[in-house]
This record gives sequence, structure tokens and C-alpha cells, in this order.
Amino acid sequence: MIYKKRIIDEQLNLKLESFGATLIVGPKGCGKTTSAKQKAKSFIEFQDEEQRENLLSVANISPSKLLIGDKPRLFDEWQDAPKLWGTIRKSVDDLGGENGIYILTGSSSKDIFKPHTGTLRISQLKMYPMSLFESEESNGTVSLLELFNHPENFDGCVSDLSIDNLIFAICRGGWPKSLMNKADRSKLEVAKDLYLQTYSVDISNVDNPRWTQAILQSYSRNICTLADTKTILEDVKANFDISQPTFDAYVQALEKLYIIEDIDAWSPAIRSKSVIRASKKRNFIDPSIAVSAMGLSPEYFNTDFKTLGFLFESLCLRDLKIYSSHNNGFISYYHDRYGLEADGVLHLNDGRYALIEFKLGSHEIDEGAKHLNEIERLIKEYNKTEKQCPMRLPNLKIIITGTQFGYKREDGVLVIPIGCLKD
Repeated sequence: MIYKKRIIDEQLNLKLESFGATLIVGPKGCGKTTSAKQKAKSFIEFQDEEQRENLLSVANISPSKLLIGDKPRLFDEWQDAPKLWGTIRKSVDDLGGENGIYILTGSSSKDIFKPHTGTLRISQLKMYPMSLFESEESNGTVSLLELFNHPENFDGCVSDLSIDNLIFAICRGGWPKSLMNKADRSKLEVAKDLYLQTYSVDISNVDNPRWTQAILQSYSRNICTLADTKTILEDVKANFDISQPTFDAYVQALEKLYIIEDIDAWSPAIRSKSVIRASKKRNFIDPSIAVSAMGLSPEYFNTDFKTLGFLFESLCLRDLKIYSSHNNGFISYYHDRYGLEADGVLHLNDGRYALIEFKLGSHEIDEGAKHLNEIERLIKEYNKTEKQCPMRLPNLKIIITGTQFGYKREDGVLVIPIGCLKD
């Protein structure tokens, strides 16, 4: 099997240069083990049923024995042998600051007791499913970082991604296994199985799969909206008798599995705090989970572009998180009670940020640009009265679309197809 290069590869190199051990976290099936094996010189896989019982016995009685091997040494699904954490931490200390010794991978909703945090010994790196650029569906003619560094160089672009192929990519998701399958129906089956496994098997510290399924389905119906917790809980309670604390425990378990990943609000001082919407925007780590939970197929979206628009936003959020990860980027959103919004606000670790709207088609681009320009205007107005602590103006105003052509508008807003972006 030919390894498809991942954006996380360079970040893993940096972690290995900087720390004794690196823990790669993320949802099941996103490629953690495969990417880790590209760097590891030896490995232990606790999911190997032929070796599992013996390995767990050694890990329980004398875990230091498992550290013997060429370095970096990989421990896949390390949480099955929790004593390894402290053993690896001590080994890093004993080796006197040597870096790049161990790699750990894991994805579990279980709370693993750790007598020590691993701070400055075991660093954490988060991995996502594949972006469209990693799956080779975006042609990568527009670099997100280059846009920030030299926006004046952007002179347009053309996407090769048709609307039908974009719909299929949303339904299939960024799961590496799906790209290995040959037939379209088998590619779509991967996300369906991940959804099934999530609610029926992976929630190990709660015990009602039907409740888990109902929560995932309600989240899916509310994806990329500002539905509050009460709304989702009432949706679930329409069919099941579930309390608020129990509901919260299930949601937390899904977050620990890296299935649910909500978007926080950006609350600048450009308007009164009382008018800023501060609830989380509901989202998954990959839009295919929502498609599977709703039981939909690519053909369904031929007649429902409204739902497709929310799923397209989820896809764009996923890719932007991946593309900005080199700069420790994070995503928020802006929405106030007057209806002014930015679907996404992408922040880099050096303080630069972009205001972003996601528009599947071209007919809403003007409205999206109006919102972005109005937010910029409000910031300028705020700075006139708050000269001691002015707010930084947005470095970029972007509308990300599912269309073919990208260009720069006269008002400075960049229109960029998702099929052209890369890191």
C-alpha cells in the first residue's frame, strides 16, 4: 500500500525533535497508526489478538520490558496497558532529555488514570481525517499560509472538483480506509460502519447504545447551527427518558472519542456583550458522521441543498483546521442578535486572523461579502473610540465556495473554491 502524505507528518517530526515521547490522538480510523509507523523503527500493537494476552500480561507485571526495541518505538492503542504511561515518562527522564524515543497512539472514551501528567515528557498531537488536499480532491493551487503572507499575490484559481464529487466527498468523509476501497458503495460504507461502531461499541463508560444513537442523530440534524444543549436534549427526550447529567456524560464521551467537536464563539468588543451569541456551534470531526447518522446517500442531496449547505460548512471547517495546524490555528465563529455573522473566524498563533463565510453556491456570495465587510467596518469604528486598545483588523476576508472559479472582489473579499485550498 502506498502511503499518502499527511499534513501531520511535519508536525510529528517537530514533536519528535522536541520531546521524549509523542501521543497522537484523534478519532478511530483517521490514520494515526499508519502515520506513526512511517516514523517508528519498532512497534507494539495491543490490538494484535495473537499477541494481545501476552503483551497485556507483560505490561501489567513488568511494563519496562516492552520499551526494549529500536527507537522511536510505537505503542498502538496504549490505553489498553495504562501502566505504560508512567513507565514511558520515567524512561524519558532516565534517558536524560533524549528526544524522539516513543510514539503512542490511542482513541478511547475511557478515563485512564495517570499518576503523572507527562508534561514536558509526553507531548500531544491531534490528528484529523484526511482533508480534500490530502485525499487529492483539492488541486492545492491556493495555499492558506501563502494567502496570509502575501494576499496581494492571489489572482484567481480554478477548481477541478465538481458538485457531484464534492457531495460524494462529504458523504464518504476523510477516512483513509474509504480511499483504499475501489467501488463507490464500499467507500461510503466506511463512515456508516464508524457511526455504527461509535454508538454500539466505543462508548465504553455508558451503556445505552440507543441513547448514544439518538444524540448523534440530533446533533446531525443540528450540524453547524447554534442549537443549544436544551434543544438537543429535548429532541432526544421526545423518544427516551434521559436526564441532563446522563445526557452530558454521553456528549463528553463522544468528545473524548473525537467524534463531536463543537465550534466556540468569537466575542470581540465591537458590539455590546449582550448582543453576541456565545453558544457553541454544533459539529462533528467529519461531516460523514452526520450523513451516516441521518441515513442519507449522495443522491438525496440532489433535492436538498439546504442540508447540504450545513454539511459543506462542516467539511470546510475540518479542512481549515488541518491546513492551519502548522500555525496552531483554531476556528471560532461570530454571530450577533442583529443577524450579522461570520461562519468562521480562523485565528493563527501570531495574532493574524481571517473572517470567513461558507457558501456552497454563487448566489449567496454577495450577502456573505456584505457580512464580512460590515464586521470589518465595526472593528474600524470601535478603534476610533478605543485608541488605547485597538482591535486588529482582519488580515483576510474569504468566502469559501463549492463553485469552480476563485477571484478577488473589488471590496477585497477573496472568493476561493474549497477544491483549490491546501495548507
